[in-house]
Order: sequence, then structure tokens, then C-alpha cells
Amino acid sequence: MKFPESALAHKYLDGLRGIEIGGSAHNSFGLNTLNVDRIGDKQSHFKLYEIEQCGEAMRVDVVAEGNKLPFPDKSYDFVISSHVIEHFYDPISALLEWARIATRYIFIIVPHRQRTFDAERELTKVSELHRRFLEKETVEDEFRGLHWSVFEPSNFNELCVLCGLNVVEIQDPDDKVGNGFTFVIKLD
Repeated sequence: MKFPESALAHKYLDGLRGIEIGGSAHNSFGLNTLNVDRIGDKQSHFKLYEIEQCGEAMRVDVVAEGNKLPFPDKSYDFVISSHVIEHFYDPISALLEWARIATRYIFIIVPHRQRTFDAERELTKVSELHRRFLEKETVEDEFRGLHWSVFEPSNFNELCVLCGLNVVEIQDPDDKVGNGFTFVIKLD
């Protein structure tokens, strides 16, 4: 099974060139992107899940951590991710890195607490995320399978404000899988 492409993503990103963080074959956006993933191994549990879902795994073009990208400043039009930001212990560092790379947009689909396995968890306070960023803590497994942070549009918007990011559109639920919400961030 493959999920439909996002009409909202096509509205903003068609004709542009971008980076997708942690792309997957069963959840493809159908855009002009390089797929960046922290693991290039087709035997990782994420890639095996893709194969189980749709019979194939998306090629990994660049192996790198999503918050430490090996690209020059402003080298792509956009960065896109779906169900990735919650896996970063320090999502602020990831958002700022994506803003460093992109010239026009950051397009993010974030799992909504009430529509995922996070339903019983508390929302992550933006003050906690800010503390993680300022203290530059390291964790043993940065990108673990579970979510480091739990979001709804309210606290994700607060996070974007803290990062100085210009949100131009919010879609809730997202038009891709429907268990998240989309933030479109326009960069200067």
C-alpha cells in the first residue's frame, strides 16, 4: 500500500529542488528531492517496514544525520519531512539546520498526539525543547524508534515562533496519511 501524495506539498514545492529527510517508498511525495537518511542500510527496521508496506524501499541518496547535513548554506529550495521531527531529541537544532539549507520552504508533517500512539502522553513543553537546545545534551540514541517529543499544532507553532520561523500555512489533519498535521514555513 502506498499513501497518496500531498496536494499541499505540490502546491508549494512543484518545480523546486529539495532535500527529503527520512523519505520512504510507501509515503512518497513525488517531488524533486534527494533522500537523506541516517542509515543507508536497506536492512534497517525502517527500510524493512517500507518493503513490507509496498514491496520496495526508497533509495537513500545521502547518509547523514538530519540535523547535521553535509550541504552548503542555502543550497536547496526546500527541506521536507514527514513523521521525523519528533524523533530528534533536540528538534530545534534540526529546524535551524533545515533553515540553513533551504532558500524557500520547510515543509513538515508532524504526528498529532491524538491520532497516534502518543495519545496518552503529555505534550512536550517548548521550554523543555529550548532547554535541550541550550544545554546541547547528547543522548545515546538520538533517533530512536520512539518519539522524543509529542506535538499538537499549538505547541509546534510555539516552537516555530521560538525559532523565528515564518509559518504560512497549517493543515490539520495533513492530506497525506491523516494522522498528523502539516506546517509550511516560508524562509526569507
